[in-house]
Amino acid sequence: MEPIRILIADDHTLFRHGIRALLASVADVELVGEAATGEEAVAQAGALRPDVILMDIKMPGMNGIEATRRVLAQTSEIAVVVLTMLEDDDSVFAAMRAGARGYVVKGADEAEMLRVVRAAAAGEALFGPAIAERLMAFFSETGPLPKARSFPELTERERDVLGLIAGGHSNAEIANRLFLSPKTVRNHISSIFDKLHVSDRSQAIVRAREAGMGH
Repeated sequence: MEPIRILIADDHTLFRHGIRALLASVADVELVGEAATGEEAVAQAGALRPDVILMDIKMPGMNGIEATRRVLAQTSEIAVVVLTMLEDDDSVFAAMRAGARGYVVKGADEAEMLRVVRAAAAGEALFGPAIAERLMAFFSETGPLPKARSFPELTERERDVLGLIAGGHSNAEIANRLFLSPKTVRNHISSIFDKLHVSDRSQAIVRAREAGMGH
């Protein structure tokens, strides 16, 4: 059988070194590339076409969730396994919405990490025990979702801007309220449209109000 071809995307050199050493000791996997930023991950995914990407969430510039979304927009054949120190619900669901097939915390043991990688390469979706427990807790909750869980792919500032858009405020009013320049507001709005996959302000307002924002 051909080995599972893996790309590591993580901005910590020592962590990449540790993963590299782990993969070198396993017969059925092969490291084909490394990336230190989300932008590099997207570029190398297109050039190398790995079977699996081990994707960190927090990287400088483009984060791992947005990088996952862009990689899978290019090709759905690559499996992304999110690998991070974070265990919060927002990041878990943002990764799932972006299309990640697996999610492992960096404190997981080697056997668990390899199990998730192999499952992802086989087309399965597998989450480590710590993440599975959070998913079960989330789906057993009752009552409305807290607002913080709305649009986890957005930054806090982008969420602030979206809330004001949903409230009917103009760009100039948003700039005044948030002490931002008009250009910065426009940049935030463009990013919001891209992340929410909407084409105009009215669609963004509908999405935001459905999530309970702007009332």
